[in-house]
Amino acid sequence: MKTDFQLQQDVLSELKWEPSINAAHIGVEAKDGVVTLSGHVDTFMEKWNAERAAKRVSGVKVLAVDIEVNIPGTNKQSDTDIANAIKSALNFSTYSYPDSLKVEVDNGLVTLTGEVEWNYLKEAAEDAVRFVKGVKSVINLVSIKPVLLAKSVKSDIETALKRRAQIEADNIEVVVSGDEVTLKGNIHSWPERRLATSAVWNVPGVRKVVDRLNIRY
Repeated sequence: MKTDFQLQQDVLSELKWEPSINAAHIGVEAKDGVVTLSGHVDTFMEKWNAERAAKRVSGVKVLAVDIEVNIPGTNKQSDTDIANAIKSALNFSTYSYPDSLKVEVDNGLVTLTGEVEWNYLKEAAEDAVRFVKGVKSVINLVSIKPVLLAKSVKSDIETALKRRAQIEADNIEVVVSGDEVTLKGNIHSWPERRLATSAVWNVPGVRKVVDRLNIRY
């Protein structure tokens, strides 16, 4: 198991390795597998990329992100400008979003609300917003339309998990309750967690995924 110092240095090295991040502006603390990122960046995308980079490091069990987005004066946008840019980004997306999808901008903080049929649309909307100039943070409150799950959904999810070679599916328990799916068990990394939860979200009608997976290195 890595020491706190080793984990801190590994995260710092991964941040420096990521070309989309100015690692000089980001501080890292590590304690018993809990890593905290602090400092400031120029864009929300840089903050998001820093979070992804830290999660790639072996030994990170819990990640806290206290990075502030301080947009330089020449790049600052009004909320109206941001809202119009988001509207254009969604309109030119490869996906078709329902009219129920709403966007609210308050001092660069973007809140998405509404209802879609699939989780990939919810994630795609957030992805589109993340690249917009002037955005400081995104709160995704978009919900999934309720669909009655088939009785076979549990076995379908378990089969999907086994198809993904990186996951030891036998260590994951799947519990289905209405439109809510709970995952329990032990995994080895953040990428495994992402693969497991995305497999569940690919099932139509799943409105909530309760992630009770433990990362065990």
